[in-house]
Amino acid sequence: MPKISVNGVELEYETRGEPSGEPIVLIGGVGVQLAAWNETFLDALARSGFYVILYDNRDIGKSTKFDDWGPADIPAAFAQARARETVSAPYTLEDMADDAAELIVALGIEKAHFLGSSNGGAIAQTLAYRRPERVKSLVSVMATSARRGLPRPEGKAAEWLTAPRNPSGTLEGAMDEAVETAGIIGSPGFPREEAKIREEAAMLYKRSFYPDGNSRHLLASLASGDSRVAHLSEITAPTMVIHGREDPLVPLGCAEDVQKSIPGAEIVVIDGMGHDIPDGAVPKIVEAIARNAKRAD
Repeated sequence: MPKISVNGVELEYETRGEPSGEPIVLIGGVGVQLAAWNETFLDALARSGFYVILYDNRDIGKSTKFDDWGPADIPAAFAQARARETVSAPYTLEDMADDAAELIVALGIEKAHFLGSSNGGAIAQTLAYRRPERVKSLVSVMATSARRGLPRPEGKAAEWLTAPRNPSGTLEGAMDEAVETAGIIGSPGFPREEAKIREEAAMLYKRSFYPDGNSRHLLASLASGDSRVAHLSEITAPTMVIHGREDPLVPLGCAEDVQKSIPGAEIVVIDGMGHDIPDGAVPKIVEAIARNAKRAD
C-alpha cells in the first residue's frame, strides 16, 4: 500500500472503488488501523458509487509513529481532564483533522465526504468546522460531541476504555482480547463468530501491534477536551449522525447531542448495534450515508 506525506507526517492509505466515484474518506478511531474496517461495509460503499479512501491515522498502523514521546499515562490524563487541567500530548485532534484535509489535497481531490467512527468521528467533526472548504458532507458514527455532562461508559465498558491493550504483547493475547472486547462493546443484536474475530485480530497484530500509539490517540482526545463543542454550530456541511442504540462505550445521548449541536443534522439510530459496524447493519448505514451525500449536491 502507498504512503503519502502530509502535514509533517507520512500516512499509509488505501482506496476502494472507481476513482470517478464520489470520494469518501474514512477516519478511524483510537488505535484503529485501516485494515480493521469492515470489508462488507467497504464493498457496499464502493457499490454505491463512492471512491473510498481509508488510511492509518498518524501514530498507528504503518503511518508515522511518535516513539520519542513514550506511552501515555491514561489514568493520570483522565484525572487531569476531569479537573480541567491541561493535558500534555504530542498532537491533538486538530492536528489529526488537518492530516485528513491535507490527505485529499495530496491526492488531487478538492473536496470529499468524510466519515469518522468513534474518536474518528470527533476528528471528522473537528475537520468540518476547521477546514470546511474540504468537506462535502459529514458522517459522525458512534461519536460524542465531548460536551460535559453527557452520559459516560459504565461498568465493564469504562474499565475497558482505560485498560492497556494486550498487556501480554502476544499474538494469542491479541486474539483473546479481541473476543473479550467484542463481548463488552460489540453489537448484541448482530453477534459475530468467534473464529472470525480471532482471525481479524491476528491479521491486525501481524500488520502492526503498537499499543503506545493507541494510548497517545486517546491522549490527543483528552488534550483536546470539549474545545469543539463551541464550534459544532459552525458546521455547514450536510451532516448525518449514525449510532447504535446499545452502544455501551459512547451512550446514545452523546450522539443525540451531536445531532442537536450541528444545524440541520439528521440522526439514524440502529437497534441492536453497539460500538462497531456489524454486517447486518451495513445496508441501513450505507443508505444513510448515500442519502446525506446527496444533500451536498
